[in-house]
Amino acid sequence: MCGIAGIFNLYQSAPIQPDCLKSINRRQAHRGPDDEGYYFDPFIGLAHRRLSIIDLSGGHQPLFNEDGSVAVVFNGEIYNFQPLVAELKQLGHTFSTYSDTEVIVHAWEEWGEKSVSRFRGMFAFAVWDSNRRQLFIARDRLGKKPLFYSQTSQGQLVFASELKVLLDHPDVSQQLRPEMAEDFFMYGYIPDPYTAYQNIYKLEAGHTMLLTPGEKLRTSPYWDLSAPEQFLSWEQTQSSLIERLEEAVKIRLMADVPLGAFLSGGVDSSAIVSLMARLQQQPVNTCAIGFHEQAFDESEYAQQIAQQYQTNHVSKIVDADDISLIKHLNDIYDEPYADSSALPTYRVCQLARQSVKVALSGDGGDEIFAGYRRHRMHIAEQKIRQVIPSRFRKPIFGSLGRFYPKADWAPRPLRAKTTFQSLALSQVEAYASSISKLRIDERALLFSDQYKTQLNGYNGIDQLTQHANNAPTDDPLKLIQYLDIKTWLVGDILTKVDRASMANSLEVRAPLLDHEFIEWAYSVRSQDNIQGMQGKYAFKKALEPYVNQDILYRPKMGFSMPISSWFRTSLKQTLHDAVLSPNMLDSGFFNVAHLKQMLHEHVEGYRDHGASLWCLLMFSQFMLKQ
Repeated sequence: MCGIAGIFNLYQSAPIQPDCLKSINRRQAHRGPDDEGYYFDPFIGLAHRRLSIIDLSGGHQPLFNEDGSVAVVFNGEIYNFQPLVAELKQLGHTFSTYSDTEVIVHAWEEWGEKSVSRFRGMFAFAVWDSNRRQLFIARDRLGKKPLFYSQTSQGQLVFASELKVLLDHPDVSQQLRPEMAEDFFMYGYIPDPYTAYQNIYKLEAGHTMLLTPGEKLRTSPYWDLSAPEQFLSWEQTQSSLIERLEEAVKIRLMADVPLGAFLSGGVDSSAIVSLMARLQQQPVNTCAIGFHEQAFDESEYAQQIAQQYQTNHVSKIVDADDISLIKHLNDIYDEPYADSSALPTYRVCQLARQSVKVALSGDGGDEIFAGYRRHRMHIAEQKIRQVIPSRFRKPIFGSLGRFYPKADWAPRPLRAKTTFQSLALSQVEAYASSISKLRIDERALLFSDQYKTQLNGYNGIDQLTQHANNAPTDDPLKLIQYLDIKTWLVGDILTKVDRASMANSLEVRAPLLDHEFIEWAYSVRSQDNIQGMQGKYAFKKALEPYVNQDILYRPKMGFSMPISSWFRTSLKQTLHDAVLSPNMLDSGFFNVAHLKQMLHEHVEGYRDHGASLWCLLMFSQFMLKQ
């Protein structure tokens, strides 16, 4: 796990300034505190920061082929590198290290652009082939590892693992992208391939980029989920699920440094820890984060699993009084990012790093086995949409949605306003509403007339619609799982874990997000993933021999924080000062009267605007630096 960067002359050879590349690369030193390396020729400068995990003495980068004509800088892990080494040796290639990095240069020599499809792992890498005068950049299938890039007016491409590296380059434009506030307040992040900045982009998950001097930059997809050729029977799912997941866990236990796991006490992390305990002789190192507020605290369940599998377990309580970390989040994420669990995620990474250098996580279980409440609600609503034609459904439920009161204070069954609103919408529109931090009607109230005019009809749902058009299936559950993988998973979950872990120089591996396991899991029937109001049903049934039923079938809590109550108590003044700061009020984005109304309603307990106010707090931290 490392950081990479580079500067490439797009049109003609010209000196790459070593001091410039070294300076910007050191902005991501936290990603690789163990070593740094550089390579320069007339067309390119490559930079690397190393966090040593495998082949501690021999994995220095940039790394080269036998004659030095091919160089690579690499961030991530190739879990199947050993069989690839054996295959490439038979084809005549010579290896000089035991590092997984070296397999990339020889695979490029042998298979060119197709080499990326041979790799099983998480990665972002850049290969420079001086003979072909080509730069090849690739990002892993799910987007676990990030890659940002920008073309400068001086005719160079600058790329790096973190946005802050590009922002430090003197020729990279820092002009804000006008649509970024609409995207952020819908998703809670800026979805790929965009960033908050007009001329800086993210290489999309499962994509490559090939550059030759004098030719136009092009990106291409090399992987996508496909429609299952045949769905698995219940018996097939149950007989092979654990075996397949165990194999994904096993290949992620390879490391030359101490290794452990996150243990939240939820289904997914408990599954990973139970399989790790079966696969290694020494006790698993586990860590957990808890809260003083009992409604958000899962530490007792984490302790149950720790005792069951006799792990070396440590835990820590997250406090609302840690204002400094809230202000530090913008330094970690570099653009607006509103998942409040980023704070405990940072703390659990910090805790893990005290004893291990690599941690396995349970990320991905809810996406691939349909574990979110929104999945169950979507299926229930879609059954109604399929029965009632839209010409009747839209006016009936649209009227109910407009006039039914918003009852945040009421028991969940009585909070019908959003359900009525969703039933008036199409399937994709309704799902967009369910994942939105602020729904379209809420964003209309939040934004100023000036900003809405500037958007010129742009809506954050556009990207979701584009992915839906490319989806390999019209099955309602498989469709929204596909949308989750294309947006929420890469833009929120994996971004959160990558930045929080690398800020602490910790590598995190996610067995549930092994692409071969995901391809298999996409063949699990929708009715086996959701039965009644029970999500992840097939997954939970397969885990019954390993995880206690009171953990498997208890109500889902998620890794979230009690921000609504904190905003009325310990964080009230912080919130007020941030949301009503000059940089927010003068930005032109917001309806100032509505900002003040939201604050008043929440603090006085009339409405629960906790999630929206957290978005505003995070946005204010970003705007403070513009």
